[in-house]
Amino acid sequence: MQNHFPPSDEEFWARVAAEGAPLVDPDPDDPAYRLVTFVHRDGPADDPSDAVLALVHTVTDKDRHAGDLAPHLMRRRSGGWSHTYRLRADHRASYQLYPVRGAVPGTARADWLRVLDGARPDPLARGARLPARDGRRPSSVFSLPDAPAQPYAQRRADVPRGRTVTAEVAGRRVDVHLPAGTGAGTGADAAPLPVLVLLDGEMWGEVLAVGDTLDNLAADGVIPPTAALLVHTMGPGRPEDLSCNPDFVDLLADRLLPWAAAEHGTALAPDRTVVAGQSAGGLTAAFAAFRRPDRFGNALCQSGSFWWPDGTEFDAGSEWLTRQFAAEQRRAARFWVEVGLQEWMLLTQNRHLRDVLVARGYDVAYHEFNGGHDYACWRGGLADGLIHLLGSPAREVRPPGA
Repeated sequence: MQNHFPPSDEEFWARVAAEGAPLVDPDPDDPAYRLVTFVHRDGPADDPSDAVLALVHTVTDKDRHAGDLAPHLMRRRSGGWSHTYRLRADHRASYQLYPVRGAVPGTARADWLRVLDGARPDPLARGARLPARDGRRPSSVFSLPDAPAQPYAQRRADVPRGRTVTAEVAGRRVDVHLPAGTGAGTGADAAPLPVLVLLDGEMWGEVLAVGDTLDNLAADGVIPPTAALLVHTMGPGRPEDLSCNPDFVDLLADRLLPWAAAEHGTALAPDRTVVAGQSAGGLTAAFAAFRRPDRFGNALCQSGSFWWPDGTEFDAGSEWLTRQFAAEQRRAARFWVEVGLQEWMLLTQNRHLRDVLVARGYDVAYHEFNGGHDYACWRGGLADGLIHLLGSPAREVRPPGA
């Protein structure tokens, strides 16, 4: 990381005003990289900052885990602050800025939570922000020129809108997004809808408006009209639910899916059902396909926590689910697995799962994106995974040995 300056501060701020932030320049030494300059303008004279911390998702957090925030402190300049990163040209990340009053915060968890509570989006950035929940502010997003396109993430004015209804199934809150043109209940002549079971549904539905993505995908004809069951899993029970919990997976398989079929005309065929999640939800999606391939024929796993169980990262007890896939009979299931190159705590384990699945003969699409543990990346990957798993005519998933 380095600081990169134009000839004068006046020219610098004029360029920021014209282009927005961050500024992106070619790397003179390597065309595969860019010099990305984040900036922060001074506030009122009676509210000065003693420092400004750039919070680039996962990149800053990696150094925070190492106990050193210095690489992310901006440098003072006339009129404000700036800091330049050298990043590969396909990098995408959400980011925030944290103006520091007084001492630079520490790196302990309690200090970091206070930083996250006080962090704010970049007022000079252009483009849509990434919303947040739990009272925190949204994030800005930068996408360098070679980052994968995300054509389905934002709402389009010309696309027919689906509708979302809320229900409680077996004591669980579920938001159901139904595609445009579907009514309540089933119809005698209606074909069953493919179904997506999406974990952490309160984030995807209420905050990220994933219904817009599903509507865009269906309108472009890259997936069939699909119902989404957005299962709320971000409460106190999340660590238990999303940890290879057979009771939770059976609840989805035996209570949620039959309810959706009866209430909304969704398919019960495993090859037309996708279970998807991120982080611990990605782990759970893979486990659902392992435990209940009779219901879940497609697993969409983003940045899965395949190191699980807790506390086993460096011993023979780690990667429990991967070891089950290696040892047990192959299931009739397909997989989309993706992970970020910046996810230093997950990358090796996701690659190991891929290798085991491929060795066992599973149908696996594996992708690595240049980003972190970040909804700014996942919202694009979710669309890509759905296109892969649902977009072509339904493929028969045959039992092993058939």
